[in-house]
Amino acid sequence: MGMTVTEKILANRAGAKEVKPGDLIFVKIDIAMATDISSPLTIKVFKEMGGEKVFDPDKVPLVHDHLIPAKDIKSAEFSKMMRHFAREQGIKNYYEVGRSGISHQLLPEQGLIHPGDVVFGADSHSTTYGGLGCFATGVGSTDMAAAWVLGESWIRVPESIKITFRGKLPEWVCAKDMMLLVCRDLGLEGGTYKALEFSGPTISDMPMYDRFVFSNMTIECGGKNGVVVADEVTKEYLKERAKKPEAEWMFFEADPDAEYCHELTYDVSDLQPMVAQPHLPGNVVPVSETEPVPVDQVYIGSCTNGKIEDLRLAAQVLKGKKVSENTRMVVVPATEQIYHEMLQEGLAEIFHESGASIGPPTCGACFGAHMGVMAEDEVGVFTTNRNFVGRNGHPSAKVYLVSPTVAAATAIRGVITDPREVLN
Repeated sequence: MGMTVTEKILANRAGAKEVKPGDLIFVKIDIAMATDISSPLTIKVFKEMGGEKVFDPDKVPLVHDHLIPAKDIKSAEFSKMMRHFAREQGIKNYYEVGRSGISHQLLPEQGLIHPGDVVFGADSHSTTYGGLGCFATGVGSTDMAAAWVLGESWIRVPESIKITFRGKLPEWVCAKDMMLLVCRDLGLEGGTYKALEFSGPTISDMPMYDRFVFSNMTIECGGKNGVVVADEVTKEYLKERAKKPEAEWMFFEADPDAEYCHELTYDVSDLQPMVAQPHLPGNVVPVSETEPVPVDQVYIGSCTNGKIEDLRLAAQVLKGKKVSENTRMVVVPATEQIYHEMLQEGLAEIFHESGASIGPPTCGACFGAHMGVMAEDEVGVFTTNRNFVGRNGHPSAKVYLVSPTVAAATAIRGVITDPREVLN
């Protein structure tokens, strides 16, 4: 029987000839990442297990991203604990405030993720790394602590769902719109403990920054991991940044007779911008079907859409225009490098001139902690990945999920707007 991409990756890292869904296997771990908000409990459990040294200090990135800059004493203590642990363990890939960013964009940017890797992250959106053709998943603090001790972990091999995209995207329609279709069709639980495998000519023609959107939002369907088949685009992205030599990268494709538990196929030729309405990422409708509700805040950022390419798109829409006087706009680049590029390219000036506020790289507002949370009964339009009740602030607030182009157009009009209405 043939194997899917995920099955091949796991078989390789387990040292097995083949695996099948439901198998319990032990796999070698290439990267085991934690953040300021997840590392304190992981460190505590690590020490309770008798851990003295992590299995490989080069394979345990520690990233300040969720509560930075520290919003209060407790978050400062979290950061302090991780900082001391990094020094104690001689962690090579330690990313301090000012040299950091949102982990799910930072690690690929820094060349720490490679095709064929097995990656654990102490955060649910660690599935993002699968855009590079690896197995990447989020785990809890206890599993992460064990991974730090052992350098391996058990995994139950997931079934796979094949998702194929065909057709050329219309102008100003993005990968986010495509992924919202998947969230609509699978719902919150349709991909539970499944591997979502993304392929097709549309995705083959996409740059890496788009591919990350699919793997990132896999968890919004309940997925164990999301993987995009690695190819020449992947090689080009990694060429100047990869830490491993190319000879160690592992490129896998599904066998022709691989078995999938479900398949979805889309033609995106006539796709219009999509909107996830409150309060689920799968409550998705075309932008033309949304009600003209006044929007209090527009937020562009997060591990989903805080990349430099996302900011370029938003700036194209905003250039020469002003944010509505009844709407506030917050722009957060995903990493310090992206922030620097935004400044160099003049994007920051466009955002400033339009009336937007620019914040430092942080996950803050995305998970409702700081720097952009919503007040009672407010309406927000976010480029993030979740819009659950209370996720981004007050439980009565309503958040809509959109692409960067829709977000920028919405900021100008003050109501959810198709970017083509602003640009044409």
